[in-house]
Amino acid sequence: MDNINLGLGYLAAGIGAGLSVLGAGFGIGKLAASAMDASGRQPEAAGAIRTSMIIAAALIEGATFFALVICISLANK
Repeated sequence: MDNINLGLGYLAAGIGAGLSVLGAGFGIGKLAASAMDASGRQPEAAGAIRTSMIIAAALIEGATFFALVICISLANK
């Protein structure tokens, strides 16, 4: 019975990690598409748009990394 619970814990951690990475991938993809669209519409603001995009992408990556650490730490509990 203990092995089943351990296996299910690893499965849940894997699913949680996969979902967090997928969410980050879709989020950064949408962010980049919107930034390119905005730069195309207003080329003189491209520098400010790029800076905002990099900051937002870093925040998304940070949240994803935090979610992965939580999933891994819960799996090894």
